[in-house]
This record gives sequence, C-alpha cells and structure tokens, in this order.
Amino acid sequence: MAKATTIKIKLESTADTGFYYVTKKNSRTMTDKMVKRKFDPVARKHVDFKETKIK
Repeated sequence: MAKATTIKIKLESTADTGFYYVTKKNSRTMTDKMVKRKFDPVARKHVDFKETKIK
C-alpha cells in the first residue's frame, strides 16, 4: 500500500500559551517545517505557529 501524501501536523504557538491548531500538509512538496502566522486567542494577538508532530 502506498504512503499517504498528506499528513496531519500540529501547529503550536511560539508564545508558550499551549494553544495549537491541527492541519494537513503535503509531505512530498513541503519537506521543511511549516511556520504560519495565526491568531492565538490565549495571548490575544497574532503570533508564529511552528510545526510539531502529533503525539
């Protein structure tokens, strides 16, 4: 069976609030770690979210 092209990842806040988003990414085209600037409702501002693995 073939390996899936999209994988689930966790985008964790760099503001150390513990808030995270769960999203998908194409592991074949995006080989590096994903960094997105999104809203953190705990910190109540836009911060960078870095990719971590889902445990």
